[in-house]
Amino acid sequence: MTPSRLQKALKKKLPFDSPEHEANLNILRTSDQFEIRIARLLREYDLTASQYNVLRILRGSGQPLPSSEIAERLLQVVPAITGLIDRLEKQGLVSRQRCTQDRRVIYVEATEKALNLIEQVDAPLANLHHELIGHLSREELEELSRLLEKARRSVENNKL
Repeated sequence: MTPSRLQKALKKKLPFDSPEHEANLNILRTSDQFEIRIARLLREYDLTASQYNVLRILRGSGQPLPSSEIAERLLQVVPAITGLIDRLEKQGLVSRQRCTQDRRVIYVEATEKALNLIEQVDAPLANLHHELIGHLSREELEELSRLLEKARRSVENNKL
């Protein structure tokens, strides 16, 4: 049997234990390479991927959101959403306001500075997305998304 590209890249002498093992490693390797490129781009704007994600969520909502809702919408789990919002506030990218009905709830809003910043990131990030995965056809991209969503269901349903 001919070794797969991943097997060759990892200099793995023996075949993978299972197709599931190989697929998982392919997902992890691809994710790592994509994340590195995206982080490098965002660093040019003094943002981390998590910070950009918070600002993207706030821009998309068009209104202040409770920090707990922002945490639920994040692409990646962030253990300390409060610390992340603290850093954004220090950069002048978000403001916070305590809810008058429930003082435990803190609303977070993107500042004008943040909205201008992420607008600057939009085109370079879109170009990077195209560079990373634009060689796939629309049908392939839709199938890839469908398969990844299907793969995630086992985790989302079982909360592993």
